[in-house]
Amino acid sequence: MLEIKVETENGERHVRVSVEALAALVRRIGGADDRFLVVQRVPDLPGVFAQVWHETGGDYSVEHRDGGADRHFTATAGLDGTIAALTGWARQDAGWDSGLTWSSLGLPPAPAVPPLDLGDDARAQLEERVREALTGGYSTRAQLTELAEEYLVTEDSRPVSREQAAALVDRLWLERVAQQVTWQGETDPERLTRAFAALEQAGITARENFTCCRNCGQDEIGGESAPDARGFVYFHSQCTDSAAAGHGLTLLYGGFDGTAETTTAIGDEVVAALEAAGLQTTWDRDPGRSIKITPLDWRRRLVG
Repeated sequence: MLEIKVETENGERHVRVSVEALAALVRRIGGADDRFLVVQRVPDLPGVFAQVWHETGGDYSVEHRDGGADRHFTATAGLDGTIAALTGWARQDAGWDSGLTWSSLGLPPAPAVPPLDLGDDARAQLEERVREALTGGYSTRAQLTELAEEYLVTEDSRPVSREQAAALVDRLWLERVAQQVTWQGETDPERLTRAFAALEQAGITARENFTCCRNCGQDEIGGESAPDARGFVYFHSQCTDSAAAGHGLTLLYGGFDGTAETTTAIGDEVVAALEAAGLQTTWDRDPGRSIKITPLDWRRRLVG
């Protein structure tokens, strides 16, 4: 799989796709509301991306950027040349760009971002909140930027601009990317994702970081489920925050028929899947009590 994320004009998001899947996405674009795609690294890196624009019957406009505005280039290509360039970019092959004739877009440099005008306490609170969300691992850079911009807003004050928020997030994001480079092997959150995938295949709807709280999760999990799903398991964003803070992860589960017997049976399957993936659980088989994964080393790799 390629360590990339592909987003299309029609709102699709594809993470870690194969070479063949990337080529298929390029071949597909050209029609109404599906004329471009943007490719980013996994994890996302500020100012680094490739993108393609194509309308049926015309050539492909290919762009890539590697940093500031002076590192943004464009080329025109046919289908095969576009696929080859994007594949090479995704693989980070040496000389991947040699097959096309590139020219600079000549974009002006971005204006300097004024420093944050915050007291020490407010700055520390803001950075702590962004770091918490970064450690959780589910937020994109865009979502974190919105969080940073809005976090200190009061009725009569907006002390952080969108540009300042983005600069702060990019700095902290790159710190986190550098940390995760040192991680070796499968992490506990990856084991969790593997267990949830197995449960989904077994007919149990499994969702990570789903909704903001238990009430919303219970209300909405049915809408996420296939008609033949037997039950569900999920954790909401407050559970994620707790796991990221080192307190283990609480899972909520149940059966769609509402009976205690089915809920207990679903709980048994959830525990079995988690333990098969190498995670330890605490649960007394009481259908009224949540399942907890503990101990848990919450190192979730960023995607973006």
